[in-house]
Amino acid sequence: MIISVASGKGGTGKTTVALNLAFSLANVQLMDCDVEEPNLHLFLAPRERRTIPVTLPIPKVDEEKCTHCGKCAEICQFNALAVIKDQVLVFPEICHGCGGCTLICPVQAIQESPREIGYIQEGNDNGLGFVQGVLNVGEPMPAPIIRKEKGRIDKDRTVIIDCSPGTSCPVIEAVRGSDFCLLVTENSPFGLNDLELAVEMVRALGIPMGVFINQADLGDRKLPEYCQRENIPILGELPHDRRIAEVYSRGGIVVEELPPYRNLFLSLFQQIQKIVSGRSRDGLERTL
Repeated sequence: MIISVASGKGGTGKTTVALNLAFSLANVQLMDCDVEEPNLHLFLAPRERRTIPVTLPIPKVDEEKCTHCGKCAEICQFNALAVIKDQVLVFPEICHGCGGCTLICPVQAIQESPREIGYIQEGNDNGLGFVQGVLNVGEPMPAPIIRKEKGRIDKDRTVIIDCSPGTSCPVIEAVRGSDFCLLVTENSPFGLNDLELAVEMVRALGIPMGVFINQADLGDRKLPEYCQRENIPILGELPHDRRIAEVYSRGGIVVEELPPYRNLFLSLFQQIQKIVSGRSRDGLERTL
């Protein structure tokens, strides 16, 4: 089962939830898909670390063959090529590596060369599988890194994906293909506003979801009322507890230093399992 952990905004405790959920279970693969600012490694000591470069195929024009017909620039939806008089300009930073220019060139004047945009690292921490993607500084496109990283998913394990905050393309890429999406929010007006955006995103992807409320004993009842109105299950609540902040600030694992919280995350996982298995059973019955 693949569980993506997302949030409409940063600072809701999404990484805390993903990390402690992973440490509450056995046979888990934890993936950090916040490739622009990965931070799960700060809490882990992964061994047997392996680094895999991620590249994009960038067009390289042979000016001797090129007739400057302009068809390569016409097909590029991202304006990564421009034909100016007798010269073709290539802007590798905005090229998406689709290969359309190479295919359409009538004189085969375009070849592709790899350009490294980041890398994948994988290892393990006392049996916990860990994978993270890292986008090189200055690179504008995290989605190819996330796709490459998700290619390392071990389907024989429970996979927990820590997504980047928000609802932009990297989040969609990370959540896509999950069996369940857990939306972590804080009990505040800002948390509610961004939760609504995240709910719309997950619904568009057609993935079952639930909500986990951090600092649930603060704020008012508007967030739970929204979840009830939208028929979104609240699967867990974490109270405002100074001890949690202290553990987190020194890079500790809450369920290890505060054992009573382990039951909270075990219950969270059991509820997710129940929703996913129920959805699978309903789908099978409709098929039959």
